[in-house]
Amino acid sequence: MNSISDVTEEILSAILKCIDEAIHVVNTEGITIFYNEVAAKHDGLDIKEVIGKPLLSVFPSLNEQSSTLLKVIETKKPIYNETQSFVNLHGRKIETVNTTLPIFVQGDLIGAVEIAKDYSRIKQLSERLVEVQKSFKHRSGKALKQQAAYTFSDMLTNNQYFAQIKQKAEKLAKSDSPILVFGESGTGKELFVQSIHNASSRSEGPFIAQNCAAIPENLLESILFGTSKGSYTGAVDRPGLFELANGGTLFLDELNSMPIDLQAKLLRVLEDGAVRRVGSTNVISVNVRVISAMNVYPGKAMEQNQLRTDLFYRLNVLTFELMPLRKRKEDILYLSEIFIGYYNKKLRKQLTGLDDYVTAVFLRHQWPGNVRELKHTIEYMMNVCEGQVLTEYDLPVMLKQITTMDEIIKPARSNSFILREQLKEFELELITDALEACNGNIQKAAALLDIPRQTLQYKLKKLNL
Repeated sequence: MNSISDVTEEILSAILKCIDEAIHVVNTEGITIFYNEVAAKHDGLDIKEVIGKPLLSVFPSLNEQSSTLLKVIETKKPIYNETQSFVNLHGRKIETVNTTLPIFVQGDLIGAVEIAKDYSRIKQLSERLVEVQKSFKHRSGKALKQQAAYTFSDMLTNNQYFAQIKQKAEKLAKSDSPILVFGESGTGKELFVQSIHNASSRSEGPFIAQNCAAIPENLLESILFGTSKGSYTGAVDRPGLFELANGGTLFLDELNSMPIDLQAKLLRVLEDGAVRRVGSTNVISVNVRVISAMNVYPGKAMEQNQLRTDLFYRLNVLTFELMPLRKRKEDILYLSEIFIGYYNKKLRKQLTGLDDYVTAVFLRHQWPGNVRELKHTIEYMMNVCEGQVLTEYDLPVMLKQITTMDEIIKPARSNSFILREQLKEFELELITDALEACNGNIQKAAALLDIPRQTLQYKLKKLNL
């Protein structure tokens, strides 16, 4: 009969084999003690060729300095998201992105575990993207302009504060200074950035967007700054996105996901107005306006060491915060109406709007996905709706689940859902928020609400505020 430790080991091994990531474990001598099928597929090997063998005999191109597993064994410190290029025992070149961690038992190091992702495909797709961007340089100005399709007229709002942000951005779009945009996911940051580009003097130039998330540092560096032939195996002379965006705008999304060391190189480009391709000593001047975006507050990103302070102050020349939908509630029903009209045409339907219950649910929901979530919710509901208005029966499952946990729970059928009571409560919340935003100044709050001061005073008296 197997001992408890044997059974535990079998269970753990079965779990690791089911994980859809390449997992490689070695002991302190560099001997492989676990190697799953995903890792074998990545490395072009059979599991039997690796288990029980010294790491360097299976991957002869590696050494104690270049192997992330052996490096962790030596230093006893974890390594996160580091790229590794090597050749297996059959001569096949492998490229991976590794997170490698030391394994301690009761304080003693017993080995290291590596979780790897196939880097080759990511690299091919990214290089292909650069080639596609490069092809735009040989097209007409009209084709280049189509890369930024949105303008400020596409940013629809009934919120006065958000409208003021649009006006300010449209005015400052003429500047060449860097811009930093931050706001929650789904608030329309890329639409906003494209609108700035199209309102600028660079509107006829290229608009190139690059998401900085989940891309290894050296790959992102080569994408942004380009490569020089011979800088690494297989490297060719290729311009980076800074060169391709010359005369136009480069949009760096999720800047806080860019590795800190690479942020220092980005800062140097912003300061000098020049780039140096990876592996080259030549400097190339570029005329590019950089607009960056983040989905977290800059202060929080700096506290968590996701954003360099010096880079923030360089980018913080012009800054815009895009409000979440829950803070501009007047836009919830307004945008719902817009989206219903859009999907009426797309789906060939003739829906007239939301019923009272859905209206109340929409006004109470926090919309963590913001405008994107609202749009997708409307799209789903209109696809399943069989009537003329959207009802509670058309709500997506997740929204129904959220709703059941909220105070908006549908009252008993004997007491009909009274819309005016919900709107009264919404009005109260809106007025309270405006007064808080203006530190109790009625004149400023009235301007923010876009109503006369006398009207606000009347409502305050009526609501006993």
